[in-house]
Amino acid sequence: MSLIESLSTNLPKLLDGAETTLILTGLGAALAAVFSPGLALIRLFGPTPAKMLLRAYISFVRGTPLLAQLFLVFYGSGQFRAELTGLGLWSFFRDPFNCAVLVFVINSCAYQTEILRGGIEAVPPGEIEAARAIGMTRARVLARVIFPHAYRIAWPALGNEVILLMKASALASIVTVFDLMGRTRQIFSRSFEFSVYFEAAALYLLITVVFVFLWRQIERRLTRHMRRTQGS
Repeated sequence: MSLIESLSTNLPKLLDGAETTLILTGLGAALAAVFSPGLALIRLFGPTPAKMLLRAYISFVRGTPLLAQLFLVFYGSGQFRAELTGLGLWSFFRDPFNCAVLVFVINSCAYQTEILRGGIEAVPPGEIEAARAIGMTRARVLARVIFPHAYRIAWPALGNEVILLMKASALASIVTVFDLMGRTRQIFSRSFEFSVYFEAAALYLLITVVFVFLWRQIERRLTRHMRRTQGS
């Protein structure tokens, strides 16, 4: 079979898998982005017991492979089937896609929390003092000064985290999630066409290139006032 014939045959299935990859990555990164700002504040300003618990969680996530975390949730939840059934949660945990999303949220949230913590710490103290001097409340200082500046600082690192999460999503195929890599393995197991892995790699590369382009466009909009200041 020629490369063109192989591509025309495999492309619909690969695109279906790519869609699952994008949904899996998008949900994981977006839900993590909801929780990480609050956790970053706790990491910096919370009570000592909360800081210690959060630090232990981040250390565990960053110090263990994502694959091990995926196995712990997907296969480990089966050990508590009776308890999860009693809580009405077994229908969630028996679905490999749900388990993968949960693991991705837990994993990305740890990294995003640390990235945002660094961004918050990098906000110039003078800006915070100036905001307080004009009578801003603590909540308004967070919303108007600290978080906008912290996100501008952390934006490139957050983009790298999403890219790493997208590439790590290939591990979800091991627990039978038919993402891009899952579809690729399925096609290869039936046809033994090694070229399908090159096609999948090309799709991963295309997704990454498009994402990086869009992310940089957003970054330029976030920092446009800084470029105008430097230009003047």
